[in-house]
Amino acid sequence: MTAFETIVAQLKSLANPVNVAGMARFGIKADNTLGISMPILRAMARPHRKNHELALELWQSGIHEARILASLVDDPKKVTVEQMETWTVDFDSWDICDQVCSNLWEKTPYAYDKAVEWARRDEEFVKRAGFVLMARSVVGGKKRLDPTQMGVIFSEIERGAADGRNYVKKAVSWALRQIGKSSLELNRQAIDTATKIAAFDAPSARWIAADALRELKSDAVRQRLSARAK
Repeated sequence: MTAFETIVAQLKSLANPVNVAGMARFGIKADNTLGISMPILRAMARPHRKNHELALELWQSGIHEARILASLVDDPKKVTVEQMETWTVDFDSWDICDQVCSNLWEKTPYAYDKAVEWARRDEEFVKRAGFVLMARSVVGGKKRLDPTQMGVIFSEIERGAADGRNYVKKAVSWALRQIGKSSLELNRQAIDTATKIAAFDAPSARWIAADALRELKSDAVRQRLSARAK
């Protein structure tokens, strides 16, 4: 058996219908989902790190957990813009979106450009990917973004706040909060952005603003950022 065949067989042997039902309650589709936990998937990925060809095979299988594994084993240096577009258009759940962005896309040299591009798209999970990747590019990215790039990100967050779709508005809120917890200066800019959003005539914008301001202005966040600055 090939590595791909062995992994798929192992995944199917670990299927847990009870977990699938639980995942469905959190908005994760039950189709082609096996109910395998992330710790198990991370352990399975370790012997296959930087295996680009295996990652492509795993993604093509369409199995939920195999696609998460694909993001864990792929080699960021071999990822192409075309691959990023193909996989991202395939996203059909928020956890696949978030895992691929965090495990793989943020490590590519295209992270910032694709984040901005996708945030302007209409497809719900593609748009979500844009905002998740924005946050990951700021918080986890290896390359520090310059003030102009940060200005674009905050502008896109403002624009995205008017989108009331559940998986988009939650990603916009998460991006704003994560970025605002990165440094005192970004905290100030995030609070300014949230304050502008609060004035929008859209329920999603008011929810995002309240969610962000509550956390970004909290004593715990401000004390942590002040201590880090020292």
